[in-house]
Amino acid sequence: MSSTIRCDIVSAEAEIFHGEAELVVATGELGELGIAPKHAPLITRLKPGKVVVTLPGGEKLDFAISGGILEVQPTVVTVLADTAVRADAIDEAAVRAAKEEAERIIARRGEPMEIAEAQQRLAEVTAQLQALERLRKNLKH
Repeated sequence: MSSTIRCDIVSAEAEIFHGEAELVVATGELGELGIAPKHAPLITRLKPGKVVVTLPGGEKLDFAISGGILEVQPTVVTVLADTAVRADAIDEAAVRAAKEEAERIIARRGEPMEIAEAQQRLAEVTAQLQALERLRKNLKH
């Protein structure tokens, strides 16, 4: 019995990760999903949030995604993300500035479309800030 599953994380811009994993955790529409080797086939939408890949040996890679689709087959899990970034590649200053701008737009109560876009952007940058927090927490241990 195989103790790993192949994991591919791709966005519209690039392949973000390709490799073997012991476990993949992602934020689905109804909550967090844990995908292990030999998982039953599944397709679900993903909310803005995290994808954490546990590598063989226990190292964890943390990604922030803006949403997308998760497809699971018995030997491979694929995350098709709108956008995805590794936690260690996030520009904290840019993310904090984007968060402040989104909050200003929402507070202004402008056009519904503008507010919806700002709410989506706020969810994305919040996921990135949470990924940074998890990265910092893991570095302390």
